[in-house]
Amino acid sequence: MVTLSDIKNYKDLQSLDDKNLKELCASIREEITKVVNINGGHLSSSLGAVELIISLLKVFDPQKDKIIFDVGHQSYAYKLLTDRKDRFGTLRKWGGISGFPNPSESKLDHYIGGHSSISISAALGYAKARDLLKQDHHVVAVLGDGALINGVAMEALNSIKETKSRIILILNDNKMSINERVGGFADHLAKLSVHPVYTKIKETIKDQCKHLPKGEIIEKKLSGIKYSLKHFLQPANMFEELGISYWGPFDGHNLQEMETIFNLATRYHKPLLIHIVTQKGKGVPYAEEKPAIYHGVSPTQKSKIVKCNSVEWSSKSWSEAFSETILKFAQEDSKIVCLTAAMKEGSKLHKFQESFPDRFFDVGIAEEHMLSFAAGLSAGGLKPVVSIYSTFLQRAMDQLVIDIAMQQLPVVIAVDRAGLVGEDGPTHHGLFDVCWARSIPGLNIIAPRDIEELEIMLRCALDKREPSLIRFPKGIAPLRIGHYTLRNDEIWGKSVLLEKGTTWAIATYGTGLIIAYEAYELATKMGIPTPSILDIRFIKPLDRRHIEEILSSHKTVITLEEGYKAGGIGEAICEIASNLQNPAKLKLLAIEDRFVPHGSKTEQLKGCNLTAEEVVNLYLAN
Repeated sequence: MVTLSDIKNYKDLQSLDDKNLKELCASIREEITKVVNINGGHLSSSLGAVELIISLLKVFDPQKDKIIFDVGHQSYAYKLLTDRKDRFGTLRKWGGISGFPNPSESKLDHYIGGHSSISISAALGYAKARDLLKQDHHVVAVLGDGALINGVAMEALNSIKETKSRIILILNDNKMSINERVGGFADHLAKLSVHPVYTKIKETIKDQCKHLPKGEIIEKKLSGIKYSLKHFLQPANMFEELGISYWGPFDGHNLQEMETIFNLATRYHKPLLIHIVTQKGKGVPYAEEKPAIYHGVSPTQKSKIVKCNSVEWSSKSWSEAFSETILKFAQEDSKIVCLTAAMKEGSKLHKFQESFPDRFFDVGIAEEHMLSFAAGLSAGGLKPVVSIYSTFLQRAMDQLVIDIAMQQLPVVIAVDRAGLVGEDGPTHHGLFDVCWARSIPGLNIIAPRDIEELEIMLRCALDKREPSLIRFPKGIAPLRIGHYTLRNDEIWGKSVLLEKGTTWAIATYGTGLIIAYEAYELATKMGIPTPSILDIRFIKPLDRRHIEEILSSHKTVITLEEGYKAGGIGEAICEIASNLQNPAKLKLLAIEDRFVPHGSKTEQLKGCNLTAEEVVNLYLAN
C-alpha cells in the first residue's frame, strides 16, 4: 500500500500504477483533513481537487511549466507533492507555510492565489511572455470554486482570441463557489455538464487515444465534435465563440481519464478549456454532505478572548451580530434589502435569505457588479445594505467612488473582516479600507466599538440617507466596551471620551479600544498616570473639535489603529495638530509599510507592536 510517507515529491508519481495512485489520494486526504482540523483552513475545496492535482503533476512539470491556481485554497495537495510535505503541519501558522500559493514560499508556486478569478489574466501574461521570449513550456490555469463566474475572468476570456497564445484552462467545476453558484453562467455550465453530446466526448477521445501518435485524427474528430456542438446544442457553447476549444466535461476523480486528457492537451496548439467535474469535500463524508459549512474550518486552538475589566464579551461573532440586527430592521422596514458576493455563510445572512428571499441578493463573486447594483437599488427607492469583506471591497473601489459616493446614494456597506484576520494572511487582511476610503468625498466611515453601538450606528446610517461604510472585525464581538452611555446629541458624527486622564491620551477606534483599555489597566498596575481614552468612532468625517480638545489638554497623545499608518487616522490627527499652538506630542502606533504574514491574530498584533505594553512604553519614552 502506498501512502504519502512513501512519496518524496511529485516526480515519484510516474512509478505508481492506478491502484497505488488511488491509495495515495486517500492518504493525501487523510493528511489534509488531519492538519486542517487542527490548524484551520480550506477543507472541502482541497479534498475535491486531489485527483486533479495528481494528474496535473503526472503530466506537467512545475519546474518548467507554469501552473496557476485560482483560487489558491484548492492547492493543499499540490503543496504536499511539491517539497512541502514535511512542513505541511505548519500550514497557516506564524512562520509556517501559507494556505495559498506563494512564490516566496516555493519556486514551484508561480503566482499568489488569494483572491478569485485572476488566473486567466496571469496565465495569458505568462503565455505571451513565453511566446515573445521564444520559450517552450505549458501554461496552465486551474480555476475552481466559482472563479470563472466573475467579471475579471470574463474580461480575460474575451482577450484570449486576440492574444493568440496557447494556454490551457482547467475548470474544476464543483458546482460551488463557497455557497452554491448563482446566475445565468452557472446555468450554462450545468447544461453543458449534462448534455449527451458532451458526455460523448469522453468516449470519443478515449477511442482516439488508441491510435496515438496520430494526432491529426484526434484533431479532425475534435473539430467534428466542435462543429456539431455549434450547430446542434442550445445554448451555444460560449467558449467556442470566444476562440477557445472546449473539451468536457470529464470525471475529475478518474485518474486515468484526466491523465489521458492532459496528455492530449499538451499536443494541442490552440487555447483550450478542459471542463472537469469534481465533488467538493470528496472522500470525507461530513464535508461531502455539507461542503459550504466545511469550505473553511476554524483552528482547534482559537485565539483567547482578551480578559479586560472594561470589556464585556458576547457569545456572538461580529458577523452574527450584524446579520441579526439587519434582519430585525428589515422586519420593520420593507424597503431594506441585503446583498452579498458569494459570502452568505461567511456573513451569516442565511436567516435573512430564509425570511426575505425576494429582498436578498447573492450576486456570486462579482463585487464590482454588486456595488453598482446596490446603487441602482438605492436610486430606485430601496435601502440597500451590502455585506462584504474588507479585502474584497478593494475589488470595487471604482464603484464605491463613482456609482455610490459621487451620486450621494444612501447605500450602507457593512465591511466585515476589517483589520487583521489571522491565518488567512496578507491576501485577506482588511487593512486598506480606511486608508483609501478616507479620501472619498461624502462617504461616512464608522467603526462601532461593540454590539450596542453597531445597532445604533446601523440604524442611524439607514435613516441618514447618505453613503456610509460601517466596519467591524473578524471574531467575537464585545457586548459592551467601557461604561459610557451615549447621549442623543452624540449619536452621529461625534467621537466620545470614554476615560478621562490628565497627562496622556490614547485616540483610537474599533479593535484599538480593547488594546487601549488593556494599556489603561497596565498603567494602573504600574502605578503610572492612567490615560484618557478617546473613541474616534467616526473615521470620516473626523470630529475635529473633540480631537483638538484632546490635543490641547494633554502632553502626549498616542494614536492607535489596527491598520496601515500611511493614510490612517494618525496622519489625519497630525494634520489637525499642525494647525494648533502648543499641541500635545503625537506618537503614531499603526502597521508599518509591510504585508503582515499569516498566523494567529495575537501573533500578528505582537509582530506589529500593537500591544498594551508597546502603548505604555511609548508614553514612558517621553
